[in-house]
Amino acid sequence: MGTALLHTDQTIISYTIAAVALPLAASIINFCLPVKSKAAGWISTLAILVGCVLSAIVFARVWNQQPLHTQKLWFTIGNTKVFAGILLNNLSALLLLLVSLIALPVHIYSTAYMKHDDRYSRYFTYLSFFCFSMLALVVADSMVLFYAFWELVGFSSYLLIGFWFTKDKAVQANKKAFIMNRIGDIGLLSAIIIIFAQFHTFDIDALFGQHGLVKFMGPDNGQWAFAPDRMPSNYGSVWTRGAMTTLPAIWQYIACAGIFLAVAAKSAQFPLHTWLPDAMEGPTSVSALIHAATMVAAGVFLLGRVYPLFTDTELTVLAVIGCFTAFMAATIALTQNDLKRVLAYSTISQLGYMILAMGVGAYGSSLFHLATHAFFKCLLFLVAGVVIHEMQHIKEENNLDIDPQNIQYMGGLRKKLPLTFIVAIVGSLALIGIPLTSGYLSKDGILIQAFEWSEGRSAWLKLIPAGALFTSWLTAFYVSRLIVKIFFGEFRLLKHHPDIKLHISDGGWQYRVPLILLAVCSLFPLFSLNPFFYEKAWLFESLKPAEFMARENIYHTIIPIGVNILSVFVMYAAYAIYVKRNTFSFPQTGFFYRLSYNQWYLDKIYKKVIVKPILGLGKTCFWFDRNIINGLIHSIERLSRAVADLTAWCDKYIVDGFLHSMAALVQSIGNFARKFQNGKVQYYLYSMLLIVLVLFILKILI
Repeated sequence: MGTALLHTDQTIISYTIAAVALPLAASIINFCLPVKSKAAGWISTLAILVGCVLSAIVFARVWNQQPLHTQKLWFTIGNTKVFAGILLNNLSALLLLLVSLIALPVHIYSTAYMKHDDRYSRYFTYLSFFCFSMLALVVADSMVLFYAFWELVGFSSYLLIGFWFTKDKAVQANKKAFIMNRIGDIGLLSAIIIIFAQFHTFDIDALFGQHGLVKFMGPDNGQWAFAPDRMPSNYGSVWTRGAMTTLPAIWQYIACAGIFLAVAAKSAQFPLHTWLPDAMEGPTSVSALIHAATMVAAGVFLLGRVYPLFTDTELTVLAVIGCFTAFMAATIALTQNDLKRVLAYSTISQLGYMILAMGVGAYGSSLFHLATHAFFKCLLFLVAGVVIHEMQHIKEENNLDIDPQNIQYMGGLRKKLPLTFIVAIVGSLALIGIPLTSGYLSKDGILIQAFEWSEGRSAWLKLIPAGALFTSWLTAFYVSRLIVKIFFGEFRLLKHHPDIKLHISDGGWQYRVPLILLAVCSLFPLFSLNPFFYEKAWLFESLKPAEFMARENIYHTIIPIGVNILSVFVMYAAYAIYVKRNTFSFPQTGFFYRLSYNQWYLDKIYKKVIVKPILGLGKTCFWFDRNIINGLIHSIERLSRAVADLTAWCDKYIVDGFLHSMAALVQSIGNFARKFQNGKVQYYLYSMLLIVLVLFILKILI
């Protein structure tokens, strides 16, 4: 049955459906166009532009209002009715607008970045389909519907990462991303089945909403049952206990583990993070969309949706993994020379901050950082696209054999790419978390609340905020290293090729407008008029917990000051090391350098411990199938043929021979008897006389 809605609510639902459906319509239209049609880019851009306007209207009507929920019966299996509908609350409205806002500049940018590609319309077909999948994911109200779009997000990202399928690395990268995300999908599907077995509903609002069932249940005496400390006083008027099943507590742990697997796979958290750096083989504009606010943000969004499911212990585990992932990825980014891979590990690190924030109870700060990170990380990826595009132009114009993504060949590009340089500085400062940027507001909120959370906890758990703090300084160093190697100093390629031609620029308006738009969104005014206090940000105020107490301890003062003062020193140190080159330089050898440069050897470990054994098992199974199973089948086949041949011989020479002999005997008797039927009476008389004599003799003898 459908949910009764007011006229204004029906309008908002219609706008939401239109915002989600427009990219799908663009994808279908583009699919029907010739592969080189330039109309595809503007069809997709127009669709996402209109969807962005509609999303903004939906956001304005839904934000800080009562959730809007409508659903209709989808299908029935036995006595189970599965509904499908739309759920709009602060979380879904935020992501609906955020995905549209990030997708719009990426679409505009892509019309120029991909204009020479032979499969131009196919690119926008995939891009629009991805946007449709992600937008539908954030408004789905059913776990079944959510899972369907979760899979479509993974599938469309597979198409985009492997868009340049003629490159072997791109093919390997999209297969790796697809397989590792399937691990997470198995976890999510298992969790959905367990949750349904416990609560007999797939409805996200009924499960995790303001009065959701999950909030009032937890592990208790070995059972996943009602927790008295969680139940409100009016519990009896809200839900009926008899509608649920009590499962052993182990199933709650398994469900949370399944959710974590899904989050770790989509949001590239340890140990399922290794697909993301390899995914940089896709077009840079794809990286800007997928690895800023869409696919990788889907894991954090899922965590926000099912947040009440997790107990304090499970949240602590999330905090530990998030902190470790942030630190590990930051250490790897320190030594990478591939421009996009540095940004990829930066993304993993920042996602670790978001997971850490969820784990320490900083729900609002986690989603706040998700929003701010989307803008400045998308900006940095688009900056990388401009730089790589111009380096590729230099490579082709001068017939050079270089990797256009290797920052070792760059330097001094601020003179040739002034606008790109300015917006890169803005994005980098936001990523580091320097005041007057949005990143300062969201990251400091996470650090402060992490230290507040650690108060009164064990010394081991105090390492979590300390690790996050140290990671922020690592971030300052690797981001500064990246910027100074690209834009400062001298153009290092000239040292080896002094006669090369440099005809490069910031590009046309399709490059400039998205960069300027994202740079403006990376500054503080979009989120708060107060550039120093994260508590004043409108987004945080709407998402913070009811019991939040603002600025009640020294952390709110000492952490921002300490972090930023040391970050400035770290930034200057990077400049001195890589530009002035008159200070201490880090050795390019040693255990820690190799550990960082080889990405903690995790890929090699996975290949040795997991991939090779699986391939070995596959080869063993293939050999067993080919030699044992097939050998047995072929032996049975040969035996069957031998039996068939013997049967055929017996049938031909014994059975048929006996029958032919009988036929010949009957034929001989017939031929003999026919001689007595010649029509002559005297022969008949002789025959009768002969028979009488024979009978008479026989009678005498017997």
